[in-house]
Amino acid sequence: MPVSRPASRFVWFAVIFLIVIGVAAVTRRTLVLFWPQRFAGGSSNPAAALDTGFARHMLLTLIHILPGGLFLALTPLQFSRSFRQKHLQFHRWSGRVLVVCGLIIGTSALIMSYKMNIGGPNEVAATTLYAIVFLICLTKAYLFIRRKQVARHREWMIRAYGVGLGVATTRPIVGMFFAFRRLTPHEFFGIAFWLGFTITFLAAEAWVDYTRRHPVLTTADERVAAETLYRRLVAQPR
Repeated sequence: MPVSRPASRFVWFAVIFLIVIGVAAVTRRTLVLFWPQRFAGGSSNPAAALDTGFARHMLLTLIHILPGGLFLALTPLQFSRSFRQKHLQFHRWSGRVLVVCGLIIGTSALIMSYKMNIGGPNEVAATTLYAIVFLICLTKAYLFIRRKQVARHREWMIRAYGVGLGVATTRPIVGMFFAFRRLTPHEFFGIAFWLGFTITFLAAEAWVDYTRRHPVLTTADERVAAETLYRRLVAQPR
């Protein structure tokens, strides 16, 4: 039984929602880095101290967030069957770009974990673990597509993208902690990263498991399945 339309639509809605959050965060961070007086929001902004910390490591921040924004925005096109069929060359070219972006993202995340952490050891543990997981998933996805094992490639790219979306998931969680004002950023940043990354990584793994049991059929697969069903119906005794 193929993937149901409601399940597919729900996943796409959730992914697009997180992409919007992630791209908005990248846009704001870039604007604040280049024009802090105009976009930082002043001392009344609860994130003013965070903005100062990112400004001290401006180059490293940009190296991390700009490829990150591209990775978030471009990867869904890799999973779109209709887009892939119509633009196969772009699919292959953009896939190579995404691998390079992913390597930059993962490596810079490891460096930022130790140079720029806000939540202390708890945040370092979360970001280091998931940066390594991200790089492993990305590497395995690349190796599988080199071996022409498309299904395995897709599964590992879903896992890698699940980790990537964790950064966007962390944003509303951080926002809620700021709103309640019960903990300081040093106390809640590690918790927020553990929650954000774990939620989307487990969701990605659940989707991989679901699509194994309910395969996403290609047009050719659907035609073969229909022909097989027709032959079985014809062969049945009347």
